[in-house]
Amino acid sequence: MVSEPNNWGRFGPDDQRGTLNLIRGETVLRALGAATTGQVVSLSMPIRGATSSAAPTGVPHLRGRPLPQHFMSVDGGDYAAGARAVGPGLRMADDALIVTHHGTTTHMDALCHMWSGEELYNGHPAARVRSYGATRCGIETVGGVVARGVLFDVPRHLGLDHLPVDFRVDGALLEEIAPDVRPGDVAVVRTGWPLTWERSREEYWSGQPGLSADGGRWLAARDVAMVASDNAAIGGLNSRQLADEGLADDLHMILLWRHGIHLAEMLWLEELAEVIHAGMAGRTEFVFVAAPLKIEGGTGSPINPLAIL
Repeated sequence: MVSEPNNWGRFGPDDQRGTLNLIRGETVLRALGAATTGQVVSLSMPIRGATSSAAPTGVPHLRGRPLPQHFMSVDGGDYAAGARAVGPGLRMADDALIVTHHGTTTHMDALCHMWSGEELYNGHPAARVRSYGATRCGIETVGGVVARGVLFDVPRHLGLDHLPVDFRVDGALLEEIAPDVRPGDVAVVRTGWPLTWERSREEYWSGQPGLSADGGRWLAARDVAMVASDNAAIGGLNSRQLADEGLADDLHMILLWRHGIHLAEMLWLEELAEVIHAGMAGRTEFVFVAAPLKIEGGTGSPINPLAIL
């Protein structure tokens, strides 16, 4: 059992959804009021299969992680070679996609993704994470997320294109940008770091800016339902693509494990930031929508988050 403030037991001894429990019917209805124009912006990076495109040079990803694999089991070449058509005048293409989402594409972490000791979030036995998946706190417990999103555009607030590699966002800075965070909100933190990918792969891999432990605790204290960012780990990374913080201050431990706050990583936030800056007169809120695949026992899932403005 963790000793510092946490949400273990808060939503019942069997809870596997954490602060997503704060997104109730009335919370969703209030969140829908954040949309004023109806414009929809995708917050996802594309999934490009390494088997069919130059994925290593095309989409930001952590070095050494298995890239998505995209295969065609039936394609136009098969018919050109004499494959039998499905029916008179009818042909089809069929494909298969393998995605190891952590570190390679826009995704959501399940509460079973990381833990310390012998217990997952809320005291569920870590032994329930088996070779065939997690029987507790898997991604299938999430369902859909519809909530008020709050954009923390940190580099724009500081007059930068993107944050420096060693920058850590603390609670005081979050408070400056959007002090009115409410229980059940989704905090969306822009670092701008994906912009470095086109300039230099080595720069992107040299580390990453992100939340500090203080910033994570600030969000947890405000009962956010979820934290999302355009970096790869919510917290910062060093040149070995690891967190420098010890176990007590690791962002995944603070948010996922202790407070049951789901995380979404590797979002593309540049279009959203531009739209908000150009036309929303200082407002930072929007409707956030995301739904992970219902992978039983999954430690996470690719997602295509949407911002409705």
